[in-house]
Amino acid sequence: MSKEGGTEAPIRHPINFEHPDFLDPKKLDDEMRRAFDICHGCRRCFNLCDSFPKLFDMIDASENEDVESLKSEQFEPVVDACTLCDMCFMTKCPYVPPHDFDLDFPHLMLRYRAAQKKLNRLPIVPALLAQIDRNAKIGIALSSLINWASNIKNTFFRKILELVTGIDMRVKLPVYNSETFTNYFKKNNDPINIDAPSKDRKVVIYSTCFVNFNKKDTGVAALKVLKKNGVEVQEAYPGCCGMPFLEQADLPKVVEQAKKVSKDLLGWVDKGYKIITLTASCGLMLKFEWPLLLPNDENIKRLSKSTSDIDEYIVDIAQNEGLAEGLQEIDGGVTVHNACHARAQNMGIKSRDMLRFIPNIKMDVVERCAGHGGTFGVMKETYNLAVKVGTPTVRQIKNKNNRYMASDCPLAGKHLKQLETDTNISNDEALHPIELMAKSYRI
Repeated sequence: MSKEGGTEAPIRHPINFEHPDFLDPKKLDDEMRRAFDICHGCRRCFNLCDSFPKLFDMIDASENEDVESLKSEQFEPVVDACTLCDMCFMTKCPYVPPHDFDLDFPHLMLRYRAAQKKLNRLPIVPALLAQIDRNAKIGIALSSLINWASNIKNTFFRKILELVTGIDMRVKLPVYNSETFTNYFKKNNDPINIDAPSKDRKVVIYSTCFVNFNKKDTGVAALKVLKKNGVEVQEAYPGCCGMPFLEQADLPKVVEQAKKVSKDLLGWVDKGYKIITLTASCGLMLKFEWPLLLPNDENIKRLSKSTSDIDEYIVDIAQNEGLAEGLQEIDGGVTVHNACHARAQNMGIKSRDMLRFIPNIKMDVVERCAGHGGTFGVMKETYNLAVKVGTPTVRQIKNKNNRYMASDCPLAGKHLKQLETDTNISNDEALHPIELMAKSYRI
C-alpha cells in the first residue's frame, strides 16, 4: 500500500538513456502526466523555482483543473524553467524513491530535454557554449581582447553579442584567465610544509574547466592551503566533466567525457592519490551523475569513491590529523551560500564546517538556489527567471550584513554578487571558501 510521504533516505535510479523506452514519445508523455499529477496534488515545491508555479497555474487554469486537460505541448514551459538544481529531489519531495510514487523530477526534465534534442528542438547557442574546452582555447589565447569586449560596461559590443547570440547584455560574464591553472601549477615551486600533521597525504587536483580557464585564484588558494597542510599535490585536467552537456541533455557526450576524464584520473588513483574537485557541479558529476549514467562501469564507481570536494577534504584533515597551525582571524564576517550542487552531494555543509576553523569567525549560511543554472542565467530568454529565483537569496545575504560572501559554485556566486546592492560585501565577486582559508593562513 502506498504511504503519504516517506522518511527513508532518497535514492536515484540509473539513467538508462539508451533503453528504447527512454525517448518513446507515448511513454514519456505518460510519465510526465503521472509526475505532474502527483506534484499538483502536493505543491511542496511551489517556492523552489518557476517550474512548479508554472505547472500548478497551468493545471488550475485548465478546463477540468487536472493534468488530463492539458495538451502535451503545454509541458515545455515547465521543462524550460528547470535548472536541474536537484533541490526538489534533495530537500522537498516526499515521493522520491524508495517511495512507491518513485518521483525524480529533475531527471524527468532531463529525459524530456533529451527527447527535445533528438527532435532538434533545443536552442543552438547554449549547445555551442557547452563546448567549454574548445571555446576556452580561444578565450585564453585572446583573454585581454575577449574580456574587454564582453565586459558589461562595453554596451556596444554586448548589445551586438545579445543580438547575435541571445546572451543577455545585462549579465556579468565570467572572465578568462591570462593563463590556465595547469600552466600556473607547472611553474609553482612553493615548498610543502613537512611539519604539518597530514604530511603523508597526497592528492591530485582536478582543476575543473572553470578554475582552469576562468577563476585561477580558486586553484591557487587550494594549492597553497593543501601544501600548508603538508599534502603532496599534483594537478590534472584531461577535460571538462560534462556538466554543460548534461544541461543540454547531450547524454552520449557526457558519457564520452566521463570515460575520457576518468581514464586519466584513475591513473592517479592507482598510485594512491585522492581526487580533489574545486567546483560543486564537477564534484557532483564525478561522485553521482557519472555513476548513474554508467551504472555498470566499475572504474567509474571506483573513481566516485576516491573523489572529494576541496572543502570536504580539508575538513577530513581537520577531523583526523588536525590542520596546520597558523590560521588567523579575518577582517569581517562571512556569508556562505550553500550551493545547490554542493547540497546535492549529500555531504553536509562542508564549506561552513571548514570555515569554522578560522578563529573567532562570524559566519552565516544561506541555503537557497541562486537561480543561475549554467546558461539559464546567461541567455536573454531565461535571465529574468534567474533573477526572480535569485532575488530572495540575495535578500537573505544582504540581511546577514557580512563583509565577505563565499560559494562553492562560481556561477552562482557571480550571479548573486551581481544582484546584490547596498551591502557591505567587499569582494568584487563571490569567493570560494578555500580562498578564505588561504586568507586566514595569510598565504
